[in-house]
Amino acid sequence: MSGPNSATTARVGDNLFVRVIAALSTVAGWCSAAMIVLAVGITCQMIFVRFVLNGSTVWQTEMVIYLVIAATLVGLPYVQRLRGHVNVDLIPLALPMGARRGLAVVTLSVSIVIIGVMVWYGYDYWHFAWDRGWKSDTVWGVRLWIPYMALPVGFGLLFLQLIADLIGVVTGAEAPFGLEDT
Repeated sequence: MSGPNSATTARVGDNLFVRVIAALSTVAGWCSAAMIVLAVGITCQMIFVRFVLNGSTVWQTEMVIYLVIAATLVGLPYVQRLRGHVNVDLIPLALPMGARRGLAVVTLSVSIVIIGVMVWYGYDYWHFAWDRGWKSDTVWGVRLWIPYMALPVGFGLLFLQLIADLIGVVTGAEAPFGLEDT
């Protein structure tokens, strides 16, 4: 059984950088939702072609896979902004506000470093596919740099959202872990 959500949406305050990143994260969330809707529509079309028209499908399965993966990656910053990830806030709730703030700074800093590495290698992988002209081994033969672009874009936007969250906690515009002093 789930109780009420103790975390809140990230606050933007007066900081222009944080407001711009919040807007980018929101746009990314809308794009992610559109990709999911498109994937569902393509799946319905594929089912109709296969089972009603008795036809063959060439690109639909691959496109749906790429769309769902891209939606997951591009949606990361929006979920972070909404505090939609799974939270285990037992330790932060047990700490006084000063220690909670310190733990939030450490946690966000480590997350920024890890996601920064993901951005670096995601970009490297995307660029490698671009430079080498990789194509999928299917009949459709999609150029793989197109779906691989979701790696640096999604992780890059998450990286920026984590920096905005860190700025919010450090400046006091946002409560650590979205939890007000209890």
